Parts: sequence; C-alpha cells; structure tokens
Amino acid sequence: MPILTTTDLAHSYGAEDIFEGINVQVDRRDRVGLVGPNGSGKTTLLLDLAGILTPTKGQVARQEDLSLGYLRQEAVLTFAGQENTVYEEMQTVYGRLRELESQLRDLEKAMAAGDADPDLFERYGALQEAYEVAGGYHYDVDIQTVLTGLGFPEEEWQTPLSYLSGGQKTRVLLGRLLLEKPDLLILDEPTNHLDMPAVEWLERTLKNWVGALIVVSHDRYFLDAIVNRVWDLDRGLLRQYKGDYSSFVRQRQADWEREMALFAAEKERMESELDFIRRHLAGGKRDIAKGKLKRLTRDIVLMEEVGVGGREGKSWLEIGGRVRTFSANQAARRLRDLKPPHSGPPPLGIRLQTEQRSARSVVRGRELLMGYAYTPLFAASTIQVDRQDCVALIGPNGSGKSTMLKTIMGQLPPLRGSLKFGDGVIAGYFAQAHEQLNDRSAVLDELLAHKAMSPEDGRDYLASYSFVGDDVFKRIGDLSGGERARLALALLAADGANLLLLDEPTNHLDIPSQETLQAVLAQFEGTIILVSHDRYLVKRLANQIWEIEGDQLLVYKGSYEDYLRFRAGGDELTQNVSAEAMAWVEDYAPPPVSKREQRDQAHRRYVLMNALEDAEFRLQILNAQRDTAEAAGDEDRTAELDGEIVVVQQETADLNEELERLVG
Repeated sequence: MPILTTTDLAHSYGAEDIFEGINVQVDRRDRVGLVGPNGSGKTTLLLDLAGILTPTKGQVARQEDLSLGYLRQEAVLTFAGQENTVYEEMQTVYGRLRELESQLRDLEKAMAAGDADPDLFERYGALQEAYEVAGGYHYDVDIQTVLTGLGFPEEEWQTPLSYLSGGQKTRVLLGRLLLEKPDLLILDEPTNHLDMPAVEWLERTLKNWVGALIVVSHDRYFLDAIVNRVWDLDRGLLRQYKGDYSSFVRQRQADWEREMALFAAEKERMESELDFIRRHLAGGKRDIAKGKLKRLTRDIVLMEEVGVGGREGKSWLEIGGRVRTFSANQAARRLRDLKPPHSGPPPLGIRLQTEQRSARSVVRGRELLMGYAYTPLFAASTIQVDRQDCVALIGPNGSGKSTMLKTIMGQLPPLRGSLKFGDGVIAGYFAQAHEQLNDRSAVLDELLAHKAMSPEDGRDYLASYSFVGDDVFKRIGDLSGGERARLALALLAADGANLLLLDEPTNHLDIPSQETLQAVLAQFEGTIILVSHDRYLVKRLANQIWEIEGDQLLVYKGSYEDYLRFRAGGDELTQNVSAEAMAWVEDYAPPPVSKREQRDQAHRRYVLMNALEDAEFRLQILNAQRDTAEAAGDEDRTAELDGEIVVVQQETADLNEELERLVG
C-alpha cells in the first residue's frame, strides 16, 4: 500500500509553469532518486510532497499518521534561536526515553534510601522493561555513531548550534533526521558539506534504511548506490524508471532512441500523406485528399503540442480541440519545421582535439616532495603517466590536490625531486574557479586574446559551446558558473592540448551537464589528470588512482572499482612504498618556524576551514535561489545571483589555495 500518492500535480509561479500532470506513488520501502536539470522544479516538487508548499493544481495524499522528515538546502533556518549543543540536539529525538530515564533514576534513589515498597519494585521493573524495549540502553551509542559518521569529532559535540557554520548545521539536521527514522525521508542534496568518508558512511546507512526515501543529488555515484527507482523531471514532465541510476541511464537512452525512431517513422508517414494530397487535391480524388489534409493538420498540431510520445494511444478529442485545416503549402512548412523529441544531453557540437600526438611517456616523476617552502604537503616516490591514461587524483580538502596540478603545470616548483614531460606534450589546465578568465573581458575578446583567429571564426567557434548571438559580448564577470565552465572548456579546447589537467570540472554542474562533459572527455584521444569529487566520472574514465593519504601519494594501477576492492582488502594494486624508498624525504629541512608562528598558523587553519565551509554553504543557497529565480522566469534576479555565485566560487578557490599552503 502506498504511503504517498499524487494526482495530476502541477505547480506554477505566475504565468510560468514549472511542471504538470505528475502522478506518482511511493511505497514503504521505495528509494527514489529525483533527477533533472537545474531549474526544472525538483526542490519545488519536494516542497509540494512534504506539504510545505501548496501545488497550483492536483493533490498529494499521505498515509494517515505518516511521519515525514525533510532535509532542506536551507537547513540553517531550522535552528534559528536555538541554544542546544550538537549533542543536546541529537538527544531531543529521544525525549520519551529521557523521561523514562529520569523516572528510573528517581526510583533508584528511593530504593537506595531504603524504600522497600513492593509496588515501587514492580513499577521499576515495568519502566526498565519499557526503557529497554524502546532502545534506552543504546541510544547514546546511536547518537555517537551518527555524529562520528557525519564527520563531527568528539571535541565538537558540546559546541552550541549558534557557533556552527551553515554547512555544519545542515549536517546536524541530517543526523537528527537519521536518528528520528521517519517513515518517509526526503533529502535535498544531502552530500553537500560532507567529506568522502562521511558520504560513504551515509551511503551505507541509507542502504539499510527501513523506511521510504526520496533524494535529490548531483552525486551520480551516490544515487547509484542507494536508489531503486528514478524520477526524471525535465521540461515540466516527469518520467519514472525502475532500478539504480546506471539502469535509469540505459533505459532513458532506449526511450530516446525509440522516440527518435517513432518520430522519423511518423514524419515519413505524414510526408507520404502530403505527397498524396498534393497529387490528388485538384484531381478526381479531391474529397479523399481534403479528408486526408484535415487529418494531417491534426497530426501535425498534435506533434507540435505534445510530441510523438505524448500522442501515443490518445485520440484527437483527448488532447486537442478545434483547428483550422492547413493548406498543402502550410502543412509542408509546418511538417518541415517539426522539432525532433528531446533526446539526451545537449548535442555535442564540441570535441577536444589534440594538435599533435605526444610521446608514449607523458609525465614522469621521481622522489618528489610537493608543497610550499614552510609547509611540505606530501611525497611521491614514483609517478608515471602514459599516453591516453586517465589519472584521478583524490584526497581530503586541503591535502594538496590543486597544488599538485599546479606543480605538474610548472606554476609551482617541487620542493625536491624530478618531474618531466615527455616529448611533444602540450598541457592545458582547467582551474576549479576558472581564475584564468579575465572578468572584465567580453567572451569573444577573451577567446581572441587566447587564440589568434578572426572575429567571425571566433563567433562560429563559440557557437559550438552555446554562446550564440549577443552572448559573445557578455562580460565574463556576468556569466553564470555553468557559462564560465563552458568558456573555460572552449579555451582549453582551442589550445589543442594533448594533456589535460582538470581541477573539479563538474563542480556546480547539474547532471545533464555532467553527462555532456563526461561524453566529451571519454572521446578525448589524449591524456587526462583529473581532480574530482565526482566518483561516477572517476569510475567511468580513470585507469589510475592517485590518493593523497597523510604525507604520501599512493598510486593505484587500475580502475576506481579496483581501488575500492583493494581498500576493502582485495588484490594488490598499489606501488609499494617502503620506508627505505622514502628515506630521502627526511633530508628536506624547511625553514625554521617559531612557536608563535606555529600557533598563528594553527589558528589561521581553523579560521580558513570555517570560512571555507561557510562559503560552500552560501554557494549552495545561492544556487538554490538561482534555480527558483530561473524557474520563475525572473531574468534580472537570475543574472544578479549569477554574479554573486561567481564571487563566492572565487572566494572558495582562494580559501582552498591558502588552506593548502598552511596544511603541513
């Protein structure tokens, strides 16, 4: 029996329709992944399902006494005015148990004082049994497990909520919801503000979730691990699929191919009908031709209004109304202008092409020490990257991933050791915050300054990256995060590089944009070194994993799945790093640092980590607000938020870079 059902659900903001005709149901053990482009209405749909917003049309029916928990992107608002500590907030879940606990303590005091009333002992036994059945003897362990899993060290458990950053408050709310165990848990981007160990812990927890789950996430690997159904919300319509995320991708592709084939067949049929009409409209079969033209007019209008998929199994009376019959020439024009169904990520008008083929050995490094003069970050005994390798560099924030890319690019020298490119290597660098872009330049001017070509050729080139018309004259500082990423990719492709160094290329991209970028990189015939938290991208592309662990870079030869098996105790994949082999690291002596400087650096690290978490939280809120503004058709507000997002993205990149300098 379903615990939640919607009937013809629709939502609009003014004249802007966000979605319509949504009919879904959620059963008790469903784990639903809700996906779709930014601005498609995913958060609005969650708010409707949770009863926080009222839909414009339709109904949401919830099972009587359904308990529902909702993690909103704006979770910081949940704790406004509260003075609980982190641990006390978790304890609020167990109010009834704590009341029983208090009663048991009172009875124990009475018994200890010599009260031997049999009724007292009987009451104590009954309370103790109720306390045990309700989980009283392990709820503290549950709290500690959740807090540890979500990345709260024990020293932060007594921190007042008012002292926490926005991201930390989001984690607190997520922890409380997990402890509450509602019948239906709705999560909007739950992996934001979680490091990789916390994301993996959350995956394991949700795999064993006893209730129903609806989750929105840009993390495709996370969705793959936990969902058994996918709702795809795009262009106002929702399609449902069974299976995990990878299964959804395969089914959706099959749907697209089927719709394209059906569209081609229907268009061919209508063209044949039109040919008959033109040949016989003035002849002996004039009445037959006129009847066919009337039906053809309806078919064309149906295709224009609801598409080839929307008209399947439905009659004209069910979908359309009255329409004036076209002339043969009008029918021909409308038939020619019919648009094929939406079929997947935006078509790839781009291709990363290399100007020349590099030597087989692309990057070689030996006895490397990476970092900054006062703060060495990590050592690497040997690295070797060959042509067409894809290396994924992973590790905690601040461990030195971006520093390593800059070192390979030659922007920073290694503290010691040898690092060389092979013959014919042309390197291109895609920075996390696209700081290589000049915010004061126009898009076209930035391209022409980067690569010699005529303005006409430049406009044609930018059009393949979806910069068309007056878009090429936009100031870079006014571009959205997605537009900046497209421009950075365009400049990178213009270099003809055969070695790409990519720093978080999918950051802040919605899933369709991630899929497009993944397809472009999969077609690339050169070599890639990639820093990314996008495990799905890493899983699809990488054949080497470099992991920064403590003060060492560990190299795993194999796929991401091979790496996970190794971590779980499987086959040997890593290059062994013996103490003898790494002895040279101890020879490096950084300049002396006074105790006062050490204290100042420790304090600065603490300030930076909190500032970074705040910046990431503000970025999350701004992106959510931008989606809402875009869905509502508010172009001025959308443009204003785009500018704010760019500023915070740059702030995040600057904080990360300074943090890497300080972490030793």
